[in-house]
Amino acid sequence: MSADRPLPPDPSQAGSAAEFVAALVLLRQWAGEPSLSRLRALGGRIPAADGALVDALPKSTTSHVLRQRDRLPRWEFVRAFVTACLRSCDHPEELIAEELERWRLARAALTQGAAPPHSPPAAGTDAAAPPPSAADPAAPGEACPAAAGRSGGGVAVPPPPAVPAAPWAGAVQERDAAVELLVRRVLREEDRARKGLLGGYDIAPVSFSPGHTEAAAPGPDDLHTIGRFFTDLHPHRLLVVGESGAGKTVLAIELVLQLLESPLATGQPPRMVPVRLNAARWTPGRPFESWLAEQLVQDFGLAGDDAHRLVHDRKVLPVVDGLDELDPGPPAGPPRRAMSLLAELNRYSDLSGRRAGAVVVTCRADRHAELRAAGVWLDDATLIRLHDLTVEQIAAYLKARWPDGHPCAGDRDAVQAALTGPAGRAVHLALATPWRLLLTVTAVESGADPDELLRVDPHADHRKGADAIAGRLLDAYVPAATRLTPRDAHGAAYRPDQVRAWLERLAAHLRWQAAVSARSDRPPPGLTAIDIVPHLLWPIGGRFLVRALHGLCAVALAIVAMVAFWTGSALGAPDLGAAGGGEQALTLAIMASWVVIVSGLSLSPWPSAAGGRANVPRRRRVTGAVLGGLAGLPVGVLGGLAGLLLTGGDVFGPLFAVVAGGTGGLALGSVIGLTAAGRVGAGRMTVAEAIRAEPVTLMGFGLCGALTGLAPLRLAHAGPAALVVGVAGAFVLAFALGVVFTITTGGWSMDAELAHPREALHRNPTIGMAFGLTGGVAAFLVFVMSQSLAVSLACAVVGGVAFGLSFGALAWTRTVIGLIIAAARGLLPLRLWSFLDWACEARLLRVSGATYQFRHRELQDFLTSADSGS
Repeated sequence: MSADRPLPPDPSQAGSAAEFVAALVLLRQWAGEPSLSRLRALGGRIPAADGALVDALPKSTTSHVLRQRDRLPRWEFVRAFVTACLRSCDHPEELIAEELERWRLARAALTQGAAPPHSPPAAGTDAAAPPPSAADPAAPGEACPAAAGRSGGGVAVPPPPAVPAAPWAGAVQERDAAVELLVRRVLREEDRARKGLLGGYDIAPVSFSPGHTEAAAPGPDDLHTIGRFFTDLHPHRLLVVGESGAGKTVLAIELVLQLLESPLATGQPPRMVPVRLNAARWTPGRPFESWLAEQLVQDFGLAGDDAHRLVHDRKVLPVVDGLDELDPGPPAGPPRRAMSLLAELNRYSDLSGRRAGAVVVTCRADRHAELRAAGVWLDDATLIRLHDLTVEQIAAYLKARWPDGHPCAGDRDAVQAALTGPAGRAVHLALATPWRLLLTVTAVESGADPDELLRVDPHADHRKGADAIAGRLLDAYVPAATRLTPRDAHGAAYRPDQVRAWLERLAAHLRWQAAVSARSDRPPPGLTAIDIVPHLLWPIGGRFLVRALHGLCAVALAIVAMVAFWTGSALGAPDLGAAGGGEQALTLAIMASWVVIVSGLSLSPWPSAAGGRANVPRRRRVTGAVLGGLAGLPVGVLGGLAGLLLTGGDVFGPLFAVVAGGTGGLALGSVIGLTAAGRVGAGRMTVAEAIRAEPVTLMGFGLCGALTGLAPLRLAHAGPAALVVGVAGAFVLAFALGVVFTITTGGWSMDAELAHPREALHRNPTIGMAFGLTGGVAAFLVFVMSQSLAVSLACAVVGGVAFGLSFGALAWTRTVIGLIIAAARGLLPLRLWSFLDWACEARLLRVSGATYQFRHRELQDFLTSADSGS
């Protein structure tokens, strides 16, 4: 560094959060005012809560953090920002670590309330870093998703008070691995959900007060006291009621996180784990306990036995979010699905069976009124109502978001003027929920005129005026979000009209899903009114057309697989003679039966994507493959020796039987073990459940095994007894392998460990091709008995690929066909996955477990009504 260049700003002089942020601003000025885009490029990428890599310094986040003065930025941000500034001005690379240490020590001193150190440690000393503080959730080495999810800007609020020890908070001393696993996954999921709803920033103030309760409350509470409020209830049953957009889901998330803070602080396992559940996934007629256990398996990847045990032992606090989502659309009589769920919840008792069980339910105010009118409510529950935002709260939120000097400060004054103007009552009614306020600031920050957005006739009815404002805000939200979040990937930017049309199509599809689910006794997982599941989107292309094309494609692939087998096993060779006629007829019958099975599977209503998890450590994968191979090796050798015995040694000798059988068993066992590793910790089927779930598929596996076993028997001109025993044995062995395949892959589930909602769909062709090609290994070992090496290899590869695509990748093939047709018709973008990811970044959609959802139900309903004519 040149001698005349000034030193970087010294963060150790900062005595408060405001001064620390001011030092960051000075550092950027010292570095030559690099643009936000340059800082983002130099800041690198970090793993998000869901495992995906994201920019460490997004432009919107950097701009916001440098404006806030009421809290310390997270250490991850400070580290990336300081590094980017220093690299922007070509600061010596060997000195960056020393600068980072100065900033870390200064920040750590502020979080601990100590005097900041005025000098960095001397070079070469081993200064111990201060221990992470409970007040500093972002301290290095500390992983606290619950706290991290509440960091960010917005309205200045005090830190949430410590939640008193609840009956479930650390009262049980013994450790339960299932409980600990559930806690980790609940924290991870709720952190991701909160960021998806709020974009990482605090929401406008949400307050509530009891409607009718056994315990009197001193006054209205706010979002940060909900945990304390709930722990004081007896019994622990809570019903949260509020208008659309009032913050019910955010309050439910905050309740879950606060109830887990005390166990996290004490290190004790909780007696009850709060788990937020989507009420829209409730299936009428199901006992609540069995449905709750199923959700723990599907949403959080618990083993079935553990899930049922935790529910039976009342170690789960169900937080049922969105009771009003059960009966979507205009009311056509009483909300019977919601009434059914409430009846089940009223039968749900505690462990003694003498008192009502702990539960939390959220519901929209109008649906709650319908339920009360029908004489249905949640027994023994305390009712709280969420309040509308006051004019003062709205002003405070806007002041914190757009402080003096902000480009939108003038717009802030315009909004406040509208709130206090002649039509202020209508404007306040339109902006009285956090969701509507977010719509307003998003539209204004994109360049919309607040006077035009909030325009209303002061002499008109204030409710009609508020509805008109709400319509304009919702209409402006998609264009505003599109302009504020330009597409980062290569390619043309999305146009607002394109985004609007695609979202309307998705909203219409969700309306159709809701109707189908209501008519079905057992709808497939994910077929709800709110969940956008990748492998359930194919009907958008046209339900009958897509299924017909999928059937034709599957039949063509099945025929290719059978032709490859026919050629590889030399069934058409002229030297078969008259004795081979019966074997040829049997082979053709088995082939035709298999093609019919594939045709039937391809026409099934809802092909299921693969289950399991992708974020399994490599060591576990390798271990699974090795153990599977070791188990498959002796089975394969025994199968080869059985074939040697049945053919009398006329086709192959003992060495070939051992080598070929061992190779086939090793390959199949390794693939099964590799796949099974992805199911560790997740729910597994039993053998009986697998047979009941996939009988036709298992029959197809058995027929493929029969074909493979028939070929050497035909070459040996085996007698009828050997032929029957050999074919039946091969059928049973392949059927058993199919059962193992079904158990290890499982069906699609809303497993919280999925790295991405479309991960299960991507696994579907991978698993199908893996088993198809390993089956090709067995076929190759049969083909080389009658064909050259090159012909055998070609037939095995072609047949294995065709088998994998037609038989093992049904969900993927159906989805690809449906989305290609939808894109050709202009209903969806061709690169749908990129669009859905972008829509989440733009806060039009959000990720919920293994599904996408609209950012808010009001937005979905607005887009559905706009597309009602399609």
